[in-house]
Amino acid sequence: MAVKIRLKRMGKIRAPYYRVVVMDSRTRRDGRAIEEIGKYHPTEEPSFIQIDSERAQYWLSVGAQPTEQVAALLKVTGDWQKFKGEAGAEGTLKTKAEKEAFVAGDKESVILPEAPKEEAPAEEAESAEGEAEAAAEESDSVEGETAEAEAEKAE
Repeated sequence: MAVKIRLKRMGKIRAPYYRVVVMDSRTRRDGRAIEEIGKYHPTEEPSFIQIDSERAQYWLSVGAQPTEQVAALLKVTGDWQKFKGEAGAEGTLKTKAEKEAFVAGDKESVILPEAPKEEAPAEEAESAEGEAEAAAEESDSVEGETAEAEAEKAE
């Protein structure tokens, strides 16, 4: 039996994702697989590639032939170099940067804290009282001056 490691298409129209599977070469594309050894999502940025390295090494060692597409994926993950015994077995797989975990205490509230209304009116009241006293003194002094001026004129 000729065994191949190939892609099994899944997903929707214009939104493909694939399973990396081991199948008999005579079965149809989406037919029954012997074993699923990985996943491939080409539409994500960067592409999501996950292959069980141990199982891929096993199937390659017993003679399973990868298709061109799967061979390219195995080279990216480093499994093909490991199988061939070549340098660079770590692969060139790019991974997505992980998101930071949300911590409620780190973020400040969207709601602004209320302004201290009691302090501002108290200061204004004190300044208003001071202004009122100053105005009263000025008016008293003005009235006093006018009263003195009238008294001098009367004399």
